Amino acid sequence: MQQQLTKEINRRAFLCNTSAGALSVGAVLLLAGKDVRAAGAKDDSANDVGILNVALGLEHQGIAAYTLGAKSGLLQKPVLDVAVKFQDDHKIHRDLLIATINKLGGKAVDEKPLDIYAKALNAGTLKTQEDILRLALSLELGATNAYLAVIPSFNSTALAKVAGRLAADEVSHWAILNNALGQPLPNAMMFGA
Repeated sequence: MQQQLTKEINRRAFLCNTSAGALSVGAVLLLAGKDVRAAGAKDDSANDVGILNVALGLEHQGIAAYTLGAKSGLLQKPVLDVAVKFQDDHKIHRDLLIATINKLGGKAVDEKPLDIYAKALNAGTLKTQEDILRLALSLELGATNAYLAVIPSFNSTALAKVAGRLAADEVSHWAILNNALGQPLPNAMMFGA
């Protein structure tokens, strides 16, 4: 399981490192719903589409992870309800990314079949509710760190706010999962490291 967690964190780090220097003002403005201002800032839309597709691929994977957890029969009712809620949040992120990619004239990456995600996430090793929660916890931490890492690259507080709002969703998910696992409170400055 540790190897899988490391693999997922590395994927999130790739998104983070790629996005920090390459995500254009146009793409972020589109994410923020600022179509008019973004229209003049589409100088590198092909690169933006590529980066946004990496993020979209990760959102597809997160949605699949929650689907696998929900279908496993291992989640107790209250935990299942929370997992479905988190999955809905990731679907909102997915839809936002797809809309932005389309506005940039790109083609959004397709969602893969569930069995592909199951293999990538090593779902066969998930035998308990705790196993599923630990996987979800690691995915949410990776997403948090990826979104936080792009904040410093923005010149505008409005652009930083978009990444901050996405990171806030992920931190919220992480905190609830961490609590459900009975883990200690995190140390100060844990996120974004």
